[in-house]
Amino acid sequence: MISRYESPIVDLVVRGMVPFIQLFPFYVIMHGHYSPGGGFQGGAILAASVLLMRLTLGGEDSRRRFSQAQATSQGAVGVLIYAGVGLVSLGTGGMYLDYGSLPFPGVETAMLRSYGILAVEVGVALAVSGILVSIFDDLIGKEM
Repeated sequence: MISRYESPIVDLVVRGMVPFIQLFPFYVIMHGHYSPGGGFQGGAILAASVLLMRLTLGGEDSRRRFSQAQATSQGAVGVLIYAGVGLVSLGTGGMYLDYGSLPFPGVETAMLRSYGILAVEVGVALAVSGILVSIFDDLIGKEM
């Protein structure tokens, strides 16, 4: 059972750091949009910020901010985004995850690929962060 870490200094530092830690994954995802990777790393950093809250602020306070049901839902939405982009491109005559065949008329193929990659990276980030938090909550148990 993990209980609240009883230190006002740790509370203050964590409450001050978490918003900045949660802002950094957006940079990582956007940078990964133009270079290899990004979604997994951004999702892992986002999950780490939630886990930091779980470990220092205690289960009750951190679950009010981000519950286990929200984490599970976020993971499912991320997987659906990833699969949805692939199925849409498959349904329009392309191959699975062929971003150039996404159905946006009037948009250049290079921009279609850019939008498709961004959507997949966001889906991966949501899935990774939601699933990592859910796994942590399942391993810790309901006592938190």
